[in-house]
Amino acid sequence: MEAKPSSVKNLLVRVFLFGVLVLVVRFAYVVTIRGGSCDSGDFCFFSSPENVNLAGIQLGSSSAAVSVAGDGTSSLWTSKEWRKSVHFYSSVFQDLLSHGFLTPKSKVLCVDTVLGQEVFALKEIGVKNAIGIAKKASPPLVRYGQGFKQPFGDNSFDFIFSGAGVIDRSARVSDFAAEIGRTLKPEGFFVVHTASTKDVYSFNSFLRLFNCCGLVTSRHVDGFESTMPPMRELVLKKSFHTEILYPGEKSLGGKCSVPGYKQELVRKAEPLIAKEPLKPWITLKRNIQNVKYLPSMADISFKQRYIYIDVGARSYGSSIGSWFKKQYPKQNKTFEVYAIEADKTFHEQYSTKKAVTLLPYAAWVRNETLFFEINKDPGKEVVDVGRGMGRIRPVQAEGSSGGDVDKIQGFDFADWLKNMVSEDDFVVMKMDVEGTEFDLIPRLFETGAICLVDEIFLECHYNRWQKCCPGERSSKYEKTYDQCLELFHSLRESGVLVHQWW
Repeated sequence: MEAKPSSVKNLLVRVFLFGVLVLVVRFAYVVTIRGGSCDSGDFCFFSSPENVNLAGIQLGSSSAAVSVAGDGTSSLWTSKEWRKSVHFYSSVFQDLLSHGFLTPKSKVLCVDTVLGQEVFALKEIGVKNAIGIAKKASPPLVRYGQGFKQPFGDNSFDFIFSGAGVIDRSARVSDFAAEIGRTLKPEGFFVVHTASTKDVYSFNSFLRLFNCCGLVTSRHVDGFESTMPPMRELVLKKSFHTEILYPGEKSLGGKCSVPGYKQELVRKAEPLIAKEPLKPWITLKRNIQNVKYLPSMADISFKQRYIYIDVGARSYGSSIGSWFKKQYPKQNKTFEVYAIEADKTFHEQYSTKKAVTLLPYAAWVRNETLFFEINKDPGKEVVDVGRGMGRIRPVQAEGSSGGDVDKIQGFDFADWLKNMVSEDDFVVMKMDVEGTEFDLIPRLFETGAICLVDEIFLECHYNRWQKCCPGERSSKYEKTYDQCLELFHSLRESGVLVHQWW
């Protein structure tokens, strides 16, 4: 008796469905258990470059597949955009291969690569021993780690790469640099793509920060997308004896030298007010609108720390709150703020300012006890001690201008500065010390501490014309406007970016 056609049809359907089930189970095994690896013993519908442990990646330009690798927590996209980035990095690495910075046998680390295109590109051109790190792992190309905290031992890699301007977005660039120096082998190469070294200031700041290495070469490269900014590719080589040279360095008394790139910024600064203003309290205040701030002329990204020091701070709102916090262009950097103020009247209000460190002493040329004198303007009486403009003088000095006097502790400001900051820091200083600038500035030059300051806002005190009394000069200060102008010129001629403060 012949089988009914419907029975044969049902049998064929069942066989087909069983075959599909076997294929699905096998595919699930390859992806989830084998981590995406596919060899001749598997049911494979795709191929991958040798030793690239991926499933589902087609090398054709029209590929748009998605594969889940490892534990299924991350995805590798092989869309046109993903392939475009792979082709871009393949070209970059082939060029580095041709120049001998990279070899097929190099052990390579790609830093902060989210999906691992750089690692894939390396394997595709024959550099097999490559791995990436990112905040979120993407097996098998990328494991967990960050540029500033790498999960590897010292001297682990022959070649380290940081692409796509990743370093420009790092909030801990100093730690990033330290980790590169730690994990890169001696004579190894570090290659970085950055959009933040467009000017000589940021370029040299970068080289100083990565002082583990010496610059070999640099070039401009375009990004793999039109929306990406132009990048500079820097190739550095690790050496234990790297010496950074800065063209045009100017020696300041043998204690330190100002690099030529800082001197160039001085030449771009706003002109000094050459003629003594008849109404200085108005002219100098207006002049702040003409100031060319350093961060408006250069990128300050590659610095270890960012520090603002207010010498003669008075109240919080006097300049820290009203000017520095609101007006100074910080390029989204977080600054450490130090307020140096001898007048005890203002000390209490700083107790509520957690972001400000108060030094309740007088900035001076040595550590000693001083007289703090509250000056009285003509026609005014100082009712509350500390509410006037205070100036300091040694205890041994005789005579007084008739103000209220108190004993305070002075400290060697230049020595403190040298112990507090380094040349890798970005330091901004405002100085309003009622005439003591003629003592402090020479001391900064004498000790070499002046070279640690990137930008100074200086109020120079002289026998200016008085508001109250037309035709009369202040008797509080002996210096003239010409002497102040000479002080400003000496700073700028030495390569120090100084501005006239009011």
